[in-house]
Amino acid sequence: MAESQTATTYPTAQQYERWKDRAKDFGMSVSEFIQYMVEAGLKKFDARVEADESRQELRQQRNDLKAELEHARDRINTLENRLHRTERETVRNFVQDHPGSTYEDVTQHVIDSAPDRVNAHLDALEGDAIETVNNRYYPTKSSTEEGISDAA
Repeated sequence: MAESQTATTYPTAQQYERWKDRAKDFGMSVSEFIQYMVEAGLKKFDARVEADESRQELRQQRNDLKAELEHARDRINTLENRLHRTERETVRNFVQDHPGSTYEDVTQHVIDSAPDRVNAHLDALEGDAIETVNNRYYPTKSSTEEGISDAA
């Protein structure tokens, strides 16, 4: 191991606290941090950073993404409303076609016509919220991370 030599510096209290925090972030002592930073400075690297994109370009990208997100949210709301509306329409259409139907009649119709509607729902959800593996349905990873609930 190389022989070490003491070097003294007199930073302001504010500088020292900043150095101490940064050293802690790197898992170093303040002395090690100062030593590494001085060596890095001696390598005469250019500390200036050139932005890959201008602020205007970044703003435009942000605005584009916000517009895309808003469009996606509107589309999702429209599809969810359509999905829920189809269930109500099934009941309403049956009652319109069969005035005076009993609760049991309506329930039986909903039960009898459920497979067609379930297929449509599964087709709409497949890929985004559910996936099929060996003819069994599972939630997708993204749907469980987003916390998609049955109440939606």
